[in-house]
Amino acid sequence: MKRTSHAVYDTKYHLVWAPKYRKWILRGDLRERTEQLFYEIAENHDIEIDTLEVVDDHVHLFVSFPPRYSIANVVGKLKSISASVLFREFPELKRELWGGEFWEDGYFVRTVGDKATAEVIRRYITYHQEHEKSAQQLELF
Repeated sequence: MKRTSHAVYDTKYHLVWAPKYRKWILRGDLRERTEQLFYEIAENHDIEIDTLEVVDDHVHLFVSFPPRYSIANVVGKLKSISASVLFREFPELKRELWGGEFWEDGYFVRTVGDKATAEVIRRYITYHQEHEKSAQQLELF
């Protein structure tokens, strides 16, 4: 359990989103910098990252944050701040993502509970890290 001045909470969310046009661009230095940025943003905004995986065409985050933030607010912070920094540090991205947006508009979110336990989500993300090298989507259940 975690505490703020006005709440006690135990929230965990599995978040997934992709670069614009689901481009396979999250490789090498860009992948490493994206991971670093997510950790920096999380540290500065009271978001705890349990597990993170950046693959070529999408990202998985397993996070917890205080209930004063909405899911949309947290996703918005992570996406907007990272996009701004990545476009500034990797200007060649503008040729690849010509519309001026780094991330797709939408995202997937699942809260942990019932069948989707914390361990199931950790295994799912770790599977991508160790085995998944193609564009297939792994079934959780």
